[in-house]
Amino acid sequence: MIQIRDLHKSFARKKVLAGVDLDIEPGQITTIIGASGSGKSVLFKHIIGLLKPDSGSIRIDGEDITKLRERELYRTVLKFGMVFQGGALFDSLTVGENVAFGIMKPDLTAAEVSRIVSLSLDQVGLPDDINQVMPNELSGGMKKRVAIARAIAKDPQIIMYDEPTTGLDPIMADIINNLIIKVNGSSKITSIVITHNMVSAYKISDKIAVLYDGRIIESGVPDDIKNTRNPFVRQFIEGQADGPMQIR
Repeated sequence: MIQIRDLHKSFARKKVLAGVDLDIEPGQITTIIGASGSGKSVLFKHIIGLLKPDSGSIRIDGEDITKLRERELYRTVLKFGMVFQGGALFDSLTVGENVAFGIMKPDLTAAEVSRIVSLSLDQVGLPDDINQVMPNELSGGMKKRVAIARAIAKDPQIIMYDEPTTGLDPIMADIINNLIIKVNGSSKITSIVITHNMVSAYKISDKIAVLYDGRIIESGVPDDIKNTRNPFVRQFIEGQADGPMQIR
């Protein structure tokens, strides 16, 4: 579904992406891991069209989005649902209004919107009576589930998750992991996850890609990453301060 080839991006004199190559297969969960400052967020923004590369290509369903004009790019962005770190819910809107905000289909009736909101909340294990609750009344885990419901409501082909388990206790983190797997499997969605959490990465991923120094230095199924002999990857997945990886 997504092919990234030789992607480069610099800000002033700082090289952030230095030739990223990555294939993201349809219907799978691809997880991108890497140390802070490795370029994960910059790559994330390129995939959804928020940034233009200095060179290289990003093909979504065969179309190179780096060559698209703004109006054409908007059509491609509609394929994406977003789950931001912390949930990024609108504090002034109720849960139901937050989920409805993600639908982006102006021709629907109020009844149709309400039905989609209910179905989306049900998919993430939340009852209808949470509709009128304000975000500040929710726990961290519930906020994450509402954020996923908002992404689902859009009926996307691709969902992007930015650190979906950050700030959660291990049990709630595992609930969110299970939810990501469930949503991906039941809806045939392609998922891209950015995380530092190796427990999550091993559990949810069909494929893990390791980003370091502006490049994907290794990718494969979770067992490939667990058993790698690459000293840079081993240092990261084992959380060792000493090693060849230069942490900025």
